[in-house]
Amino acid sequence: MVEGGVPFPMLSDAGGRIGSVYGVYDEAGGVDVRGRFLIDPDGVIQAMEVLTPPVGRNFFEMVRQIKAYQLVRETGGAEATPAGWIPGEDTLKVGPHLVGKVWEVWKPKKEV
Repeated sequence: MVEGGVPFPMLSDAGGRIGSVYGVYDEAGGVDVRGRFLIDPDGVIQAMEVLTPPVGRNFFEMVRQIKAYQLVRETGGAEATPAGWIPGEDTLKVGPHLVGKVWEVWKPKKEV
């Protein structure tokens, strides 16, 4: 599906061992519920999403979140990505000057 292969680790959990650890294994059905966990290089879960089968996942949102977490990590936490941020947009410079003033500093470019 991706030319050159998938550029990040993925796993299959046929026996439900991993799903049980993360709380997404459905014993009655014998399957994992759709779960997505973004785990940083230090092994810390930064984000998770669990959806029941009738609702599909959004691949582009997952990629956006990965890029946001990468940017925050690269800046050592000096920058944050506000709600609705997309790669290439301005970030927020973290500090006391933002307390109670985020909406004065950050103006989203797109309306939802």
